[in-house]
Parts: sequence; C-alpha cells; structure tokens
Amino acid sequence: MTTTGPTFADLAHRAAARRDRPAYGHDALITCDRLVRIFSTDGVEVQALQGLDLLVREGELMALVGASGSGKSTLMNILAGLDTPTAGAARVADRDLLTMTAKDRLSYRREIVGFVWQQTSRNLLPYLTAAQNVALPMQLSGSRTHRRRARSERALELLELLEVADCRDRRPHEMSGGQQQRVAIAVALANAPKVLLADEPTGELDSHTGEQIFAAFRTANEHLGTTIVIVTHDQAVAGEVRRTVAIRDGRTSTEVLRRTEIDAATGQEAVVAREYATLDRAGRLQLPAEYTEALGMRDRVALELERDHIGVWPDDSES
Repeated sequence: MTTTGPTFADLAHRAAARRDRPAYGHDALITCDRLVRIFSTDGVEVQALQGLDLLVREGELMALVGASGSGKSTLMNILAGLDTPTAGAARVADRDLLTMTAKDRLSYRREIVGFVWQQTSRNLLPYLTAAQNVALPMQLSGSRTHRRRARSERALELLELLEVADCRDRRPHEMSGGQQQRVAIAVALANAPKVLLADEPTGELDSHTGEQIFAAFRTANEHLGTTIVIVTHDQAVAGEVRRTVAIRDGRTSTEVLRRTEIDAATGQEAVVAREYATLDRAGRLQLPAEYTEALGMRDRVALELERDHIGVWPDDSES
C-alpha cells in the first residue's frame, strides 16, 4: 500500500489542539484505569478484568452490556465496594476503592453508592413495609439529620416520586415484582447516594414492567441528578440511554452514543446512534466481532494512515 497520509508535523499540531480541549476525566464521577481483577480457584487463575478503562460523568444515565463472563458483574461489585481490584486504579466520588479500609467501605456503601439487585426478593426485607424498608438505610447511617419524622417524610417522598406511594404500608409479598423493584430503587436512593448501580434490574420482569422500571431510573436521574449505571442484557433498556458501553473479555470494547437530531426536511426528532471502539493508553482497541468475522479478519490486519482517519483492512500479504 502507498501511504499518502499527513506528515508528523500535521499530527503533532492536531495532538496539541486536542490537549487544549477539556479532558473527559476531569468531570468524571467514576474513573477506572487499567483495572484488573484476578480470581484463583483450585490453583487456577481467572482474569475477570484485564485492564479495563471506564469514565462516567456526574449525572449520566448509562448502560453496561456484554456476554456472560465478560466482567460486568465483577466491575459492578468493585464499584459497589463489595469486592477489591487486584491492580489498577478505581475512584468513585473521590474515594479510592483500592485503599479503603473495612470501615471506609461500610461508610462508602451507606453514603456514596446505592445498589439494586436483579432478584426482587434480595432488595427488600420481607417483614418490613415499603416505607420501613426505605427508612432503614437512613436509620443505619446514624445521621442526626435523619430523625424519625424526617426519615418517614423522605421515604414517602421517594415512594411518591417513583409512583408506588400506595405501597407504603405493604410488605414485599403484597406487591408485584415491578412494585418491589421501584421500592428497591427508593431504598437505594434513601441516603442520596452519588451513584446508583443496578445489576440486571429488569431481568425477572416482563417487557412492559421492565419499561416502568427504566422509567423509574430515568425519573431518579432527571429529578434527583443521581448518576446511574445499569448492567443489562435487555436491548430495549440499553437503547433508551444516551451511552451504552460494551465489555468484552474483561475490557471495555465499544461504546454507542445516542443523540437527538431534527430532520431538516420533516422537522421530526430522531435518535441517531453511532458506535465507537474504545482506545486504551497503549493504543489498543477491540474491533466488534461481527465486523472482523464479516471480513475474515484474524491474527493481524493491514493499516494505512490517512489525513483524517486510519484505514483497517484484512491481511492481504499472502494473496
């Protein structure tokens, strides 16, 4: 191939211009840098995370997707303070997740993050009413601002916001699965966390109820400003957020960004989605499997530097 791309002077000028732009990480609430998690079972090491990078801005509502075993749940457990990384760096709301003590982790889980599990029965205590379940995290936090009357008032406010105020005096077995999950979201929001994490929150629900649950997350994001990260296999949920990050083989591989555009001809609004490959510090990226399979790409690819892009082709060295 003949390369007719830009000179190094051109590239240096563009790089300098990019350095002048605000860095995405400067306003990131969640930062994961080359995150590694290795498990050892019966003498066999399994690398669940293999140098994962992730940035989440404050106020984002985003989804994490990936096949089983890709590392999604491991990442969520680390962000929730339930597990510790083996190496790398991870910070949430200026808390260093690698250096926290046991006492720090307890405080972190009570004050910084809220969590919603897939299993509806796992989120609520069965012998408490909805209002009592929501008030419990405030009581456990020990904050003097959360006196009994204030706890009750905030619990009711959250239940009303998520449209389950009629369940305030019901116990979990007296509620539907969708109602239980909305109450669980209220529980997770009780102490006004910086981040709300949800692991497959619609996994046990039908599609219509799943839409209601996602609407509850959107309400929390828009009305309370809570940053929300949802792990999901549900493409309908993933398609509703502005940013979807895919994890493959323990690394972030691609992102889909969605934005609303107005059609010049019709004046109608439409959501336009564009897929991006994630580039790490070493310049590595994961091309989507369906792309490489369609073109028969294996082992290595041919590259060409153009003025405004890099061309990637199947290896033709033996043709």
